[in-house]
Amino acid sequence: MKTILKLFPATVLVLLCCCSAGAQDFKNEFGFRSDNDSYLAQGSDRYYTNGLFIYFRHSANQQELKPGLEKKIYEFTAGQKMYNPKSGYVPNPLKQDRPFAGYLYGGFALSWFRSNESTWKASAEVGTTGPRSLAEDAQELLHNTIGFYKLGGWEYQIRDEFSVNVSAQYTKLMYRSAGNDADLSFEGYVNAGTTFSGAGAGVLFRGGRINQLFNSGYTNAVIGNHAKTRGLIKRELFFYAKPQLNFVGYDATVQGSMFNDRSPVTFGTRKIVFAQQVGVNYSSQRFTLDFGMLFKTREIRSTAVAHQFGSITMFYRFN
Repeated sequence: MKTILKLFPATVLVLLCCCSAGAQDFKNEFGFRSDNDSYLAQGSDRYYTNGLFIYFRHSANQQELKPGLEKKIYEFTAGQKMYNPKSGYVPNPLKQDRPFAGYLYGGFALSWFRSNESTWKASAEVGTTGPRSLAEDAQELLHNTIGFYKLGGWEYQIRDEFSVNVSAQYTKLMYRSAGNDADLSFEGYVNAGTTFSGAGAGVLFRGGRINQLFNSGYTNAVIGNHAKTRGLIKRELFFYAKPQLNFVGYDATVQGSMFNDRSPVTFGTRKIVFAQQVGVNYSSQRFTLDFGMLFKTREIRSTAVAHQFGSITMFYRFN
């Protein structure tokens, strides 16, 4: 992991130097997001310890959309999340403060961006928890490659369970400064499914060089196809912060299957979890680079403590 952290600044510099200077529509976008608590350099390896996600997005022809609708974007994604207790080596199940667990899925989403800077996103995922999620194999490969410690305790992980999850998200601009250098937006979501169920709401602040929500890298809306409305600027560079209150209905990576669970180690969840997300985003016509940090209050009814992790996102746009 130290090697990855050393290479990241150089990678960012190379990509920034390659950014296109001209204004141009790119209707496709491909990229990835990597989550890991090691990105915060705190020496922790606990709870939601790693996530890797691959995305492909395509913008519909904007000139064919009905009035008031700026963009419609299709999204395909595949991802894996892995969880362990306070460490990846807790071979005694009596000392585990969170279950070992994995979630592997593929998904589809559709986003609608309106001229009044309100956004709706609906998504569906199909996947699996348990050994079929390959989380143990992925963590073992990661630790062996980087030279981390030996794992122990995955034999007590959450058992296999086929997963179907759907979600809806809504974002609405509430205020933007006269100089177009700061704004506030409302964000809310609802999840329902066999793996994750719950809801949450928060307030998003952006400050710096920002575009409208339907043209911004934050909302994954830089791609376009025969644009109706151009962005306020060619390149975004802004800081963002989003405090959010979450209600947890069900989490199968902690509680096991909601249908006849056979997992050897499970816990209850705390129903109310507060999260604070902060980060910085750079987006040109061609690239998006984002580094964020997420801090959460205690999520599990055990001796588990509060948790935080970092997130690195990179996207490349093309025709």
